[in-house]
Amino acid sequence: MKVLAVGDICSPDGCEFALQTIPRIKREENIDFTIVNGENSAAGNGITPSSAETLFAAGADVITGGNHTLRRSEFYDMLDTNPFVLRPHNLKETDIGSGYCLFDMGKHSAAVINLSGQIYLERVNADNPFKCIDKLIEKARCDGAKYIFVDFHAEATSEKRAMGFYLDGKVSAVFGTHTHVQTADAQILPQGTGYITDLGMTGVINSILGVKNEIIINRLKDNDMSRFEQASGRCMLNGCVFDIDDTTGLAKSVKLIKK
Repeated sequence: MKVLAVGDICSPDGCEFALQTIPRIKREENIDFTIVNGENSAAGNGITPSSAETLFAAGADVITGGNHTLRRSEFYDMLDTNPFVLRPHNLKETDIGSGYCLFDMGKHSAAVINLSGQIYLERVNADNPFKCIDKLIEKARCDGAKYIFVDFHAEATSEKRAMGFYLDGKVSAVFGTHTHVQTADAQILPQGTGYITDLGMTGVINSILGVKNEIIINRLKDNDMSRFEQASGRCMLNGCVFDIDDTTGLAKSVKLIKK
C-alpha cells in the first residue's frame, strides 16, 4: 500500500495549491491512502469546515490537526461528527473530537493517530504523548488495523526523533508536522517503521512558515507584536510517500515529495 502524507496546509492559497496538486501526485505515485495536516488551512489560521472540505475535495482521506485545531469554534461540530477529521488526542481539558480513527480499506484497515508534543509548546496543554500512544496502538490492534500511521505535531526535533524510535516496529510510519520546514531524514528505521522528522508545509514559498516575511523579521528584530498575516504568491507542496508492505504492515520505502 502506498500512502501520501502531506505537510501543514497553510492558508487558502495552500488549499488551492493542494486542490491542484494532490490529485496529480496520487496518479503519478499510485497512492492508495492520503493523510493531510490541515490545522493552518483557514484564512487567518486554524481550520474551518470550508477549508476542510477543500482538502477532502483535493483527495485527503484523513485530515490531522495540531495546536491550532480548536482555534475556530465553527469547526467543533465537524470534529465531533466526521471521524476522519482529527485533533491531537492528548490535548487536555477538551472532549471535542478525537485523535484516532480507523479507515476501512477493504481487505485491511488503517488507523491514523494524531498527537501533540510537549517540548517548546508552552501554550498547548497536552498529556505525555509517549504514554498516550501505547493505549492508542493497543486500540488499533484490537480494532484489527493492519496499518498504523502517526502524525506527531511537535516543535522539537529531538522529541520527534524519540517518538520515531519509540514506535519503531510498532507502527507503519511516523511523520512530524508543525515546524513547516521539510527535513532531509526520510528513512526506514531499524525495525521497519517509515519516518521523517517533519513533512514540511504546503503554502507560499517566499514566506516564513507561511507568514509575511516582514512581520516575522520585525517581531524578531524589534519585538513588534503585530498580528500575523499570511503570505501570498507562488506555492509549494511538501510531503512524503510511504510504501507499506501488505504482509508485515511495515515500510518498504520512503520518498520525499516536493512540488
